[in-house]
Amino acid sequence: MSSLRFAIFGTGFWARYQLAAWRELEGVECVALYNRTRSRAEALAREFGVAAVYDDPEALLDRERLDFIDVITDVDTHGRFVRMAADRGLPVICQKPMAPSLAEAEGMVAACGAAGVPFFVHENWRWQTPLRQLQEALGTGQIGRPFRARIDMISGFPVFVNQPFFKELEQFILTDMGSHILDVARFLFGEAETLYCQTERVHPDIRGEDVATVMLRMQGGPTVLCEMAYAENYLEQDRFPETYVFVEGDRGSLELGPDYWLRITTEAGTLSRRCPPPRYAWADPAYDVVQASIVPCNANLLQALRGQAPAETTGEDNLETVRLVYAAYDSAVSGQTVRLR
Repeated sequence: MSSLRFAIFGTGFWARYQLAAWRELEGVECVALYNRTRSRAEALAREFGVAAVYDDPEALLDRERLDFIDVITDVDTHGRFVRMAADRGLPVICQKPMAPSLAEAEGMVAACGAAGVPFFVHENWRWQTPLRQLQEALGTGQIGRPFRARIDMISGFPVFVNQPFFKELEQFILTDMGSHILDVARFLFGEAETLYCQTERVHPDIRGEDVATVMLRMQGGPTVLCEMAYAENYLEQDRFPETYVFVEGDRGSLELGPDYWLRITTEAGTLSRRCPPPRYAWADPAYDVVQASIVPCNANLLQALRGQAPAETTGEDNLETVRLVYAAYDSAVSGQTVRLR
């Protein structure tokens, strides 16, 4: 089977890890890079041996023979590049968050639908090894019917150092981390019927919120509390970027805790096992569990591009996560619970 040829749009912080993850898979080849600052694209191309570099996206699309594009630019440009791909009949993968507004996200999904173009969102958080193991444990039914859960990503990690543009965002933690954590809630427990949110800004030198608490009532399922923070916390168990989960069921409990330990407690006692991610030489140890998850996420999208299996994170599916993000902002402003269904 011939390799699928693709181009990456955007060569910022995450692009090198996404490109490295693509190179772990067979049957796919990056043939071109676009970045508005050409020198940055040239540097990444030298590192990975990518043949072509462009600072004009139209020229790239005119000259290269592609099977899809992977958009890893800043969120304000996602709509432009997704529509550019749709206009040319090219399947497109878009980095999360999908768009800077719900209306824009809906428009992107509609544009690809009208063009008959496959549209996927690179939402890799749910592909983390410990979260996949937790989801499998939930599926065994050992803890019975889940009735309440908590999903935490709380850290004092200096995220503003390697991604300083976060300081300038009017909407920060819900669009950045909330896109991940609310998607994990959907992945584990299905769709939400109501949502309530409160936010805070602790760092004095940023524009947006760096703390958010979201309570979801899932359809026919548990109440899920999602807690997120990049505040100036001093935590005994600050293991950024690990996600902690605690699920209560009517016959037991399930906990994903520090250092990837998964514990299932029932009347028979507690069974514990560690679920570490695979280790890749190209991954930054500070982001290990997240960057390792890019590989299975890409593998799933590659299967979908080949027509071998459905993608988990299509544009249509991720639109449900985007709706939760902006419903959370609405709730935080109004102080009211938002009914989603």
